[in-house]
Amino acid sequence: MKNKKNGSRSMGVRRTMRRRFFLGHGLCCLMALTCFTSQAAAAPVRIYILTDLEGASGVYKFDQTREPGHPLGETAKEYLMGDIAAVVKGLRDAHVDEIVVVDGHGSQAFVPHLMAPGAVYITGKPRPGLMPGLDASFTGLIQLGAHAMMGTPDGVLCHTQSSRPENRYWYNGVESGELAQVAAIAGHYGVPTIMATGDEATCREATTFFGPHCVTVPVKRGLAREAAALYPFEETRQALYEGARRAVAAIKLCRPYTLAVPIQARKEYLVFEGPEKKSRRITKEGTIDDVLKLFEF
Repeated sequence: MKNKKNGSRSMGVRRTMRRRFFLGHGLCCLMALTCFTSQAAAAPVRIYILTDLEGASGVYKFDQTREPGHPLGETAKEYLMGDIAAVVKGLRDAHVDEIVVVDGHGSQAFVPHLMAPGAVYITGKPRPGLMPGLDASFTGLIQLGAHAMMGTPDGVLCHTQSSRPENRYWYNGVESGELAQVAAIAGHYGVPTIMATGDEATCREATTFFGPHCVTVPVKRGLAREAAALYPFEETRQALYEGARRAVAAIKLCRPYTLAVPIQARKEYLVFEGPEKKSRRITKEGTIDDVLKLFEF
């Protein structure tokens, strides 16, 4: 009996030691996982904003966007800066760590003394590419003040890259505007488009290409190419602020927009010939082997 008790006691001690070992090992694994998760959660949230002028609040005709120094254009730039300020404030209140805002309008549209604090602003030309500094370290892309692709019936100031020759582009058989072009370059780096702002047609186009989780904020409704139903700035800026906060929460649901390469590309555009400047439509087709060369086609 004594030996049997001693044996039982020894087995009990060994079982207790094993339980303590596995419990301790599991606790260590849990602590390591918690530490890893905390480190991942602590990774900085970096947002890249590419702006354009045509999709800003209050902008609805080409006189506001085409000619540098035009009085209407100078005022339109102030409208854009107000939209940017609302988005930057929303991102900061959503605890975004770093914000880079890039002037994507052809003739440039930033007004330095109206820059909202909490972001870095890039403007001026020439510069290295459309989106300088964009890389895989960014968490999300916002297309602010964007516009619909050329040919959109209710798209305010709709065009793709250039409005006068009425450029149109198809990639792998899908007609695409600037929203998709910009998103594809960001997608090359694994950066999803998390928010798009502009008129209702722009927002509709963004949802078509990027899915329902991309936050869209319409700041006007198009009636024709140079006619729109405008919304009061107080309302659009509040919507932009709230949209920016929602976009940060939606980051985990958004996926990068990508194009399969090689890209089968087609471009149509107008050329103007003779003293009468009669227009003639040209078609160009080819293959793009690198998404980063999209704007070279």
